[in-house]
Amino acid sequence: MSEALKEKIYQAQSEGNIAGLYVFEAQAHETFDEDTLMAFYANILDLALERMTNALEGMERLDMNEVQDFATLRALYEYAIEHYSAGSAHDASALFEVLGGISNDEAFSVAMSVHRAACDAKIPFDDFIDEYVDMDATQNGGKFYISFFKKEIA
Repeated sequence: MSEALKEKIYQAQSEGNIAGLYVFEAQAHETFDEDTLMAFYANILDLALERMTNALEGMERLDMNEVQDFATLRALYEYAIEHYSAGSAHDASALFEVLGGISNDEAFSVAMSVHRAACDAKIPFDDFIDEYVDMDATQNGGKFYISFFKKEIA
């Protein structure tokens, strides 16, 4: 199982298929040790950063309705949240700014501006979640990102 899964992952990676890699996410969690799992996510992030760089250089916007663009935005959003939750609000803010500008999805861009405002206001991640995020609405909203908020960030 492990070797077959690795082969499928290598194939998706060689094709730059971020969405394909996400398809194998649950299997990767069940099969791989922590180090291999970290490498799996690092590969997704590397591909997403490459797609983002290419889009920025080509002055293109990523289309939330296109599967590879969707997967790219998801990977980069997760990376930004990782920075924010680890206390790197400045780095997270920059990532949220780029994400909001590179996406063609208005709701996503607006949500990224709220995330960025929280980072810029130096609101700790846990406080952002507790005080500003409507987690029930977000979970029921079916988005991969925090999309509903209880109040505005002053």
